[in-house]
Amino acid sequence: MNIGIEIGGTKLQLATGDPATGKIDQIYRYRVDKAQGAQGILAQIDQTLQALPQPPSRIGIGFGGPVNRQTGVIATSHQIGGWSGFDLNQWIKERFDAPAFIDNDANVAALGEARFGAGEGYAQVFYITLGSGVGGGMVSSGQLYHGNVPGEAEVGLLQMDRDGNTLESNCSGWALDAKIRALLPSLPAQSILKQGVGAQQSGEAQFLLPAFNQGDLTAAELLKDYSDTLAWGLSHVVHLFNPQIIVLGGGVSLIGEALRVRVQEALPKYLVKAFQPGPRIALANLKEEAVLVGALCLLNR
Repeated sequence: MNIGIEIGGTKLQLATGDPATGKIDQIYRYRVDKAQGAQGILAQIDQTLQALPQPPSRIGIGFGGPVNRQTGVIATSHQIGGWSGFDLNQWIKERFDAPAFIDNDANVAALGEARFGAGEGYAQVFYITLGSGVGGGMVSSGQLYHGNVPGEAEVGLLQMDRDGNTLESNCSGWALDAKIRALLPSLPAQSILKQGVGAQQSGEAQFLLPAFNQGDLTAAELLKDYSDTLAWGLSHVVHLFNPQIIVLGGGVSLIGEALRVRVQEALPKYLVKAFQPGPRIALANLKEEAVLVGALCLLNR
């Protein structure tokens, strides 16, 4: 039985499926308890895989952080404690006696989208995930681009100024939540965005699109500023890799067409003339299953 696993900062997903077609048969989804750290995630993986009707034969894993793909040792996680230096490959081997193929989750999602998602049919595909963190992956002719271990294409770590502000600190889901949260006290009581968020203290970004669709001016300005900053960051990707298509994935990408159009419109002004109008900007087709499909693709290289 082929298994794909996504280990993220907020969610854990496991799936059974076919590496040759990217088809997923069964998905198991869990919220990550940060207080439990790496050991809590490992316990959930162990419990889920042990309960399957057949033992896993091969396991592909997309991990939310830099990882030595050659050894399977985790470099670190930027969201969950207890991962630094952990030999995930050895743990899989001891628990399930199955080979494991491990890579960064954004790389894995990029592979899934390039082969079976929005990037299908394009030779050069760059994928960016806009979730609790911001990561990236580059696929050329159906194969992942790899630099030196433990990582590459870490677009979220691009510094946007000399003060250390990164694309991730500006465009992650948590960053967007924080921007909305900081604005709420100054908004009038009749603000659609303010009313939508209410007393909620996290996940404020989910109310941005509904407020925008109802004509909220603050939501429109936030979306414009976010899209412009993201386009600025992506201009560096274009100048380095010049992909044919850039795929937007992760939770923030669920804002959808309103986000995609604004990024597409903003990107050219940050590109040198020779690179204009720039690559096509697309929304991920596989959505929350991108890492799972990509993890299965790791088994069919």
